[in-house]
Amino acid sequence: MVGKFTRRPALDLLHCAQESLQEAVVAHTPHERYSAAHLAALRVAAAVLAARAQVASGPRRQRIRSAWEVLTEVAPELGEWATFFASGAKKRASAQAGIPCVTAREADDLVRDSQRFLYEVAASLDVLTQGRLLCETSPSDSRLQLLRVG
Repeated sequence: MVGKFTRRPALDLLHCAQESLQEAVVAHTPHERYSAAHLAALRVAAAVLAARAQVASGPRRQRIRSAWEVLTEVAPELGEWATFFASGAKKRASAQAGIPCVTAREADDLVRDSQRFLYEVAASLDVLTQGRLLCETSPSDSRLQLLRVG
């Protein structure tokens, strides 16, 4: 469950992820869609880190680690997701640079996977039942919607 002091940043990051997913859905090219969907997943990972990570004491680590590496440590149950999205990071960088390196199918699949990841994390952070967010699917296009309530 998300603590009192970490709830707001985590919720804000989940909403930013939702906005990125909405951008992905309306993007004109597969590389734009892929890039926005991957960014959404990264924001979902950041929400988990905001909710669960603890500030390290002692000497700082020597090397910078990706959010996906840290996510695996902080939330081992999301390790498969972290591995999956980490494997697409180079492709996302190319797509973000405007290089047409993904097919429409790959982009659409990543949008769906990012939506599933968002829903799973929202459920694991217990924001689906706290009266703060509602997750629902639109019957017309089956896109996940996170709605702020209250």
